[in-house]
Amino acid sequence: MHDLLSHRHVRVRRRGAPFFLAAALVAASGAADVPTKKSASGDREDVSITVYNQNFGLVREVREIDIGTGALNLEFRDVASRLQPQTVHIKSLSGEGNFEVLEQNYRYDLLTPSKLLEKYVGKQLRVYRYNKTTGKDDRFEAKVLSVAGGSPVLQIDNEITYGFNGRFAFPSLPTSLIPKPTLVWLINSKRAKQKVEVTYLTRQINWSADYVMVINARDTRGALNGWVTLKNNSGATYTNAKLKLVAGDVQRVASGRSWRDGAPPPPAAPMGGEAGFKQESLFEYHLYSLQRATTVAEKEQKQVNLLTAPKIKLNKKLIFFGARHYYRGRYGQVQSNQKVGVYLDIVNSKANGLGMPLPKGTVRVYKADKSGAKQFVGEDNIDHTPRDEKVRIKMGNAFDVVGSRKQMSWKKFGSCTYESTWEVEVRNHKDETATVELFEPVGGDWKIMQSSQKHKKLDAHTFTFTVKVPKNGKKKVTYRVRTRWC
Repeated sequence: MHDLLSHRHVRVRRRGAPFFLAAALVAASGAADVPTKKSASGDREDVSITVYNQNFGLVREVREIDIGTGALNLEFRDVASRLQPQTVHIKSLSGEGNFEVLEQNYRYDLLTPSKLLEKYVGKQLRVYRYNKTTGKDDRFEAKVLSVAGGSPVLQIDNEITYGFNGRFAFPSLPTSLIPKPTLVWLINSKRAKQKVEVTYLTRQINWSADYVMVINARDTRGALNGWVTLKNNSGATYTNAKLKLVAGDVQRVASGRSWRDGAPPPPAAPMGGEAGFKQESLFEYHLYSLQRATTVAEKEQKQVNLLTAPKIKLNKKLIFFGARHYYRGRYGQVQSNQKVGVYLDIVNSKANGLGMPLPKGTVRVYKADKSGAKQFVGEDNIDHTPRDEKVRIKMGNAFDVVGSRKQMSWKKFGSCTYESTWEVEVRNHKDETATVELFEPVGGDWKIMQSSQKHKKLDAHTFTFTVKVPKNGKKKVTYRVRTRWC
């Protein structure tokens, strides 16, 4: 085990004579004399992956291995190349006291052409170079002096050379080089066959939610489908795996932490049909479990249906935004032919055909034209949204509804009190009435002194007007507001 690049002790059981017997055996014979057993993905009986939307995942494997008895090295192959060694944990499922872990090691000295040459520094190898005259390869006996800088320095006969164009042939493969990252345990086994469970965290496996919504002709209802997009760059393939997803902002530290089983979760709620995901609470997050096995291949992007809501109510809103700094100086005309924003509001409630925690992701919206062909009309990102909360999707800006904003008067009372009169005009070039919300953010202490229609106070720094603008017409709102900033 001297060539293992890193190791740490994870569990040493010190009860009774078996431990001392195994330790004495290893010390007396030396690690090199301990037999080695190898286990690959073909030994898997069960595999599950829990993927977090923060680009990491938890892998759990169960393998049954013909391991023999006594002290031995167990090489556990086909693990994720992006695994975090400090999070690895192994235990036997074959009964208490039948399996003792003495050392745990992670080998990642991978077999590459450059690594192979490095291992042969100071050693002999052969170099073959094609001879055009003879039509055969000429053979040279060479000693590798250095591989620093990427170009091997060789001694051939009595000459030192570099940049020698040829094919290298190595007499043997160094035992320290391995084709894939491998976990290695020094163990003492009391049973010839062991069923073991291995868990670890790995980087570079991630998922995100993508939503597709098709809205009706009146923009009042929509059909929403949610999809999980899973990207696996962890360096391993998980065949017929149990797939689980965690949505939420999980705290991580730079060095990583070992994973431990938590308390049993509450009963799951169905999502996306019998073969889709079931949702449940997990601590202060949400867990989505796929109700069938799936294969997640290395360097694969996979999409799995998350939810289907065929008929949800929508509330389309046109909003014309002001700005807080308008009330602190002389401006005159501040906006002319300004765009009016378009939004879709959705209540994530059971009564509205939803009522399930929605993971953060991108919502893309489509609408059929007069020929029936669906056209893309906008997209927006949403955050993690609990049930019974509102989701607002920004679609873009209205083409046929525009607005202007004028400061009609401005007065200053003392050092920090101001009074200004505003005229806001909204013009509707559509063949139907448009309802527009004037969104007026104002800072400091404020009071509406006079207005052409009733306003609504949203919070300490915002008031709104809701205006109905007739088809092919316009609507003006005027108001006078006093503000105090100190």
